[in-house]
Amino acid sequence: MTVRVFETPDAPESFLQQAHELCLRAFDGDFDPEDWEHALGGRHFVVVDDGRVVSHASVAERTIWVGDVPYRTGYVEAVATDPESQGLGHGTDVVSLTGYWIRETYDLGCLGTGEHHFYERLGWERWRGPSAVRYPDGTLVPTPDDDDSIMVLATTAPVDLTARIACEPRSGDDW
Repeated sequence: MTVRVFETPDAPESFLQQAHELCLRAFDGDFDPEDWEHALGGRHFVVVDDGRVVSHASVAERTIWVGDVPYRTGYVEAVATDPESQGLGHGTDVVSLTGYWIRETYDLGCLGTGEHHFYERLGWERWRGPSAVRYPDGTLVPTPDDDDSIMVLATTAPVDLTARIACEPRSGDDW
C-alpha cells in the first residue's frame, strides 16, 4: 500500500482513469462528468494497493468569499474509496493529506458533503451561514439547498462560520 501525490498534468494516465472509475463505483453512479472535471487541474492524493487506486481525493483552487472577503481556497473534490476497501483508513489518509496541503498552501479549505462526521474528526467545521453563488458582476444568488453541506478548514485566520459564503459559478454543481 502506497500513497501517491501528483498534479493533474503529471498524473499517470492509468491513475486518473482508475480514480474516475473509482468515483463512479463509490458514488454508485451518482457522479456526473462535471464532478470529475471539477477534480482535475489541481493536486491528487491517491492510495494505491498492488498497482490499483483504492482511494482518491483532489484539491482544486477556487475563490470563496466569506462576506465580501475573497479567500484563495483549496476546494476538495472527488473523495472516494473503493467500496471493497472502505473502513481500512484509506479515506482518512487521503483527506488528512488534503488538509495538510491546504494548510500549507491556501487561505481556506472548503468542500461540499453530507458526511459531516467523517470530516469533523479531521478538523473540518460545518458552515452555519447562508450560501450563495457570486457572479463576476458581483450578483449573489442564494443556494439554500447547499447550506447544510458546506464545510471549511480555516488556515490563516478564524472566519465567521455564520457569515454568508459564496463561490463562483461553474458547470454542474456550483458547490
